[in-house]
Amino acid sequence: MAMRKRPSRRERSEKFQSFSRPKIPVTRTSASGTVYVDFKDTETLRKMISANGKILSRKRTGANAMEQRMLSLAIRRARYLGLLPYVTTAF
Repeated sequence: MAMRKRPSRRERSEKFQSFSRPKIPVTRTSASGTVYVDFKDTETLRKMISANGKILSRKRTGANAMEQRMLSLAIRRARYLGLLPYVTTAF
């Protein structure tokens, strides 16, 4: 009876879904050197929202913790001002 060779870790992980998307730069740097996310830039903020209107996770957006907090705050401000919808699908 021949022994079966176990697949390597890389071969096993290829059958699962990968979330590696190209990182979309969301943050800007002001003249004073501070990093910020502009809530008025709705085109880039729309890319950070799912089809149902949920804010995408750090794993999907590629943002670090500080950028993700600024991103969620900017999306909430844009929603409050009516620049972005709360829910994108109609029932």
